[in-house]
Amino acid sequence: MKPKLLYFIFLTFFGFQNFSDFMKIHKEAIVIDLHNDTVQRMLNKEDISVRTKTGHIDIPRLREGGIDAAVFSVWIPPGNKSKPYFAQAKKQIDLLLNFAKKHSQQIVTAYNSEDILRISKAGKIALMLSMEGAHPVGDDLKHLDYFYERGVRSIMLTWNNSTNWATSASDETQSPAKLKHKGLTGLGKKFVKRMDELGIIIDVSHAGETTFWDVIKTSTNPIIASHSAVASICPNHRNLSDDQIKAIAASGGIIGVNFAPWFLDSEFVEKEKVIKEQNKARIDSVRSVWKGDALSREAAIARLMQKEYDKILPTLNDLVNHIEYVIKLAGVDYVGLGSDFDGISVAPKGVDDVTLYPNITKELIKRGYSKKDLGKILGGNFLRVLSEVEKRKTPN
Repeated sequence: MKPKLLYFIFLTFFGFQNFSDFMKIHKEAIVIDLHNDTVQRMLNKEDISVRTKTGHIDIPRLREGGIDAAVFSVWIPPGNKSKPYFAQAKKQIDLLLNFAKKHSQQIVTAYNSEDILRISKAGKIALMLSMEGAHPVGDDLKHLDYFYERGVRSIMLTWNNSTNWATSASDETQSPAKLKHKGLTGLGKKFVKRMDELGIIIDVSHAGETTFWDVIKTSTNPIIASHSAVASICPNHRNLSDDQIKAIAASGGIIGVNFAPWFLDSEFVEKEKVIKEQNKARIDSVRSVWKGDALSREAAIARLMQKEYDKILPTLNDLVNHIEYVIKLAGVDYVGLGSDFDGISVAPKGVDDVTLYPNITKELIKRGYSKKDLGKILGGNFLRVLSEVEKRKTPN
């Protein structure tokens, strides 16, 4: 009899039969969400120190979901040129650091793996900074040093837009004719090597496949994809092929599985298109009067159409299928969780917001994963990568 089947039988007959048991296991693990866009709500003056009625994340809900550390992404909409991208990134970093300072009894900025463990042990939430899309870095290597000094510990080389030195998955697949180059340029390789030297984790979510393989050839550090999913299950240009998953694992890195329905269910995009066409008048009425940012607008539309979305959303099982696929392909040491909360307008049923993170633990236990496995999946694997990248830093 297979070990996992034996373990499942043990759980069924000797314990973990009620939700509180699952919660105990969940609370004992170090749980880390590798990617959220919550700073965009904070820019709109939402106070996430208290329970909010919108979005997916706030401090009370992080606590309820048993989250020990959350990676808050600095993201600048590439069309927003009201100020230089660098200045806008600086503003977001200031906002996050000042928020943690103001609410230090609940949430504390973490700069390394030891910080996360120390903050968690103190019963607080660790806030770590990442950057989604390197366009605020521009073409200046010194900007990497600046962002590292401010606490940014991972950088996605691209968002949907490309930079002068790296091309995105969106551009490589949907707009290849407009590209002046493909993959990493010579400058891009210098950026990757400098990130290795500083101890900044290279994040290939959103990177084009050519960029991806150039990174694999250039970096000597573990690579992560903070919020991507499996292309073999859902063939979306943002998802990873089997070969890419294996390459990340070979680097010692991890894949943080994204919760976005578009990346989990291959039929969701067409289903969503149908319900949007059927409800075009309602949607247009919101768009015509909306004054805020695009993320908040799409979230408002999703709330308006909640009943329609409930009929087509993927489920917790679909999410865990992606996690399990990575495990079966590459091993349990190479997967994590990257919700993309507050960057997605809708989430799978069963993980509607961060309070329902324990449902993932519950489902994984149901499928036979051990407490040791759970510790790795929920956050231990990311801690290992973070620690390894820190160790390989080049002393100044």
